[in-house]
Amino acid sequence: MLEAQRLRWRVYRESLDAALPAGGVDADAFDRFCDHLLVHDSDTDAVVGTYRILMPERMREAGGYYSATEFDLGRIVIHGARVAELGRACVHPAYRTGSVISLLLAGLTTYLIERDCEYVIGCASVSLADGAEKAAAICRRLLRDHRSPVEWHAFPRAPFPCESIAGADTDPCLPALVKAYLRLGATVCSEPAWDQQFKTADLLLILPMARMTPRYRSRLLRQAATI
Repeated sequence: MLEAQRLRWRVYRESLDAALPAGGVDADAFDRFCDHLLVHDSDTDAVVGTYRILMPERMREAGGYYSATEFDLGRIVIHGARVAELGRACVHPAYRTGSVISLLLAGLTTYLIERDCEYVIGCASVSLADGAEKAAAICRRLLRDHRSPVEWHAFPRAPFPCESIAGADTDPCLPALVKAYLRLGATVCSEPAWDQQFKTADLLLILPMARMTPRYRSRLLRQAATI
């Protein structure tokens, strides 16, 4: 876990200019309740990609989902359903060719299926580093084209005012990781929240495992079997 926390600190500080404490480690109260998925460079054994996964049984020990610190999840946490939460996605800048994301998603798919998860939730972050206008345009596009059914809607505690920020491209390119989630069948179930520590606009995504796009599911399971 420490290697993952060090990678997160470096990437979030350098890529997002996140307001993280000195010391080289990004850690919070949820980490010890999560399982941490790691991708290693086979030559150096360095951790180059990571996710953390909070399962429903550990969520109760943690006092809730991390997402609940940014959103009111009243409609999301379905009574009796097994809802896993993904978070702290991170890929080393030198390894952003798509293969590390693919490996992470392959590992996650196998993990979630083996543990009979029914839904997956998690925050998709849109960086404000290139300006609030670009982030607002990305959020508007996602809300326009990929909105969840109303029964799954969540509500940001500190809204990012994407509708009132004008002046950017009306059809911007989406972040690579967000596009990967959408291909798998995820939808956006919230207006964006403003994460001032990480300097991002965060959208909550949900993926019912039963609705995962079959061809991507099969491809990821085949890939996981070869790891």
